[in-house]
Amino acid sequence: MAKAVQPRGEEAEAPPATPNRERPQQPVRFEATKEQLLEFYRQMVLIRRFEEKAGQLYGLGLIGGFCHLYIGQEAVAVGLQSALEVGKDSVITGYRDHGHMLAYGIDPKIIMAELTGRAAGISKGKGGSMHMFSVEHKFYGGHGIVGAQVSLGAGLGFGHKYKGDGGLCLAYFGDGAANQGQVYEAFNMAELWKLPVIFVIENNQYAMGTSVNRASAEDQLYLRGESFRIPGIQVDGMDVLAVRGAAETAIEWTRSGKGPILLELKTYRYRGHSMSDPAKYRSRDEVQSMRDKSDPIDAVKRELEAIGVTEDEMKAIDKDIKTIVANAADFAEQSPEPDLSELHTDVLVETY
Repeated sequence: MAKAVQPRGEEAEAPPATPNRERPQQPVRFEATKEQLLEFYRQMVLIRRFEEKAGQLYGLGLIGGFCHLYIGQEAVAVGLQSALEVGKDSVITGYRDHGHMLAYGIDPKIIMAELTGRAAGISKGKGGSMHMFSVEHKFYGGHGIVGAQVSLGAGLGFGHKYKGDGGLCLAYFGDGAANQGQVYEAFNMAELWKLPVIFVIENNQYAMGTSVNRASAEDQLYLRGESFRIPGIQVDGMDVLAVRGAAETAIEWTRSGKGPILLELKTYRYRGHSMSDPAKYRSRDEVQSMRDKSDPIDAVKRELEAIGVTEDEMKAIDKDIKTIVANAADFAEQSPEPDLSELHTDVLVETY
C-alpha cells in the first residue's frame, strides 16, 4: 500500500540515508618504461601525421563528404587503448575515428584507402571517414549519429558479459553527445546489469561549435553518471601518462565485475569540428596557447628528454612515421574504387 502523504504542519519522516557506495581508487599517473614512452610517442606522432595528410587529401578532393580530424586529442586514444587487450576488448566511437583505429594497431594503408573510398579500404570503400568498421579488430565504428555509439557500446558490453569472454567495451563520445537522451538510457541499463563498459567522454570543449559551459547545465561531465550510481573520474586528456593511469583504474574496476565507469578526458582539438568548419567561435590566440602550453606530443618529448632519449632518436621515429604515412597515401590514391557490382552488397547480413 502506498504511504500517505504527510499533512502540512506535521513533521515528515527523514528520507533514508544514501548507502555508502564503493568508489574506484584515484588514478595515479602511469610510470612508463623507456620502451613504453617511445611507443606512446610513436603512436601519437603517427596519428598526428596521418591526420595532417588526411587534411591535405581532403583539400585536394581525394576525400569526399565529411572528415573530422583528431589533431590535438592523440593522448586520449593512445593512453586508453594501450591498456586494452587487443582481440579481447572492443572499441566503439563517433565519427572522429581515425586516431582510435590507428591506436588499436590497424594498418594505416587500409584506413587511408577507406577515407578515399577505395575497395582496399577497411570497409571496402563504402564507409568513408565517418563509418569505418572491423569485426576482425573488434572496432565497431565510426558512427555519424551523435551519441548512437553509446547505446551500441552498452550492447557490446552486454555481449562480453553474456559470452563470459572477459572482455570489456571502451565506448567513446564527445561533450556534445553527453547531452543526448539515449546516453542516459544506456547508463541506466549498463549499471543495472553491471556491464563491462568504460564510457569515455572526450571533452574537447566545443562539441560542434558551442563551448561546453554554454551548452551544458552541468559542465563537469564526469558527474553525469552519478544519478545512475556510475562513478566518474576527470582526467587531463592532454597527458598520455595521466590517461594511461586512469585507464588502469577504470579497467580494474570494470573487469572485477563492478559494472560501468565514466571517464571525462579534458582535451582539445586544434582544427575545426570538421574540415568544413572555419572554427570562428574561438580565437587563434586560444588555439595557439593550447599548442604552446599543452600539446600532448611535446609533453611526451619532454618526458623522453628527461630520461636521456636524444633528439636524433626522436627524429628517427619522425622520419619512419613520415614514410609510413606517405606510403599509406600512395596506396590509397593508387587503389581502385569499388566495382559497380558492389553497390548493393553488404546492406544486409544475409544474401537475398
